[in-house]
Amino acid sequence: MTFVYQILIHTPPWVWILFAYLVWQGIKAMQPRTIPIWRALIVPVVFIAWGISRIGFGHQSNAWPLVAWIVAALVLLPLGVLTPRPFEVDHTSGLMIRPGSASALIRNLIVFSAQYAVGVISAIDASDRAMAIIAGRAISGATAGYFIGSTIALLLAYRRKSAES
Repeated sequence: MTFVYQILIHTPPWVWILFAYLVWQGIKAMQPRTIPIWRALIVPVVFIAWGISRIGFGHQSNAWPLVAWIVAALVLLPLGVLTPRPFEVDHTSGLMIRPGSASALIRNLIVFSAQYAVGVISAIDASDRAMAIIAGRAISGATAGYFIGSTIALLLAYRRKSAES
């Protein structure tokens, strides 16, 4: 139990702020809402940046961590593109009208947990454990790939629906 306590108290405050924000956004997404397109892109941009930031993190004695990141990103990018995100566009205001769903909260918690685990493994100094480094890069690549695909699909759908006037 002391180990878990040490991990929690040594977690930087920005991580808890991000966690609270992602939970708050997920809870808000459970209710129907009308939002501008830029607000719909905040969470994807956060996860893309977090996923990309891990590329050069820590010591890399070979190319396998980068290869794992790229492969995972390419594997999950199509999933992000194909994940349905139902919404309508108010043609007078350009705002998105989204139905409520728990999927954003669940997705946010899963991705945050995976990225948090990667951060903990890195902080514990997993530099001598090649599989931990490769797995961490794969998780980060998968996160970035999924949200890049999701962002592309959202922007294309928004553009298409905005043009249908």
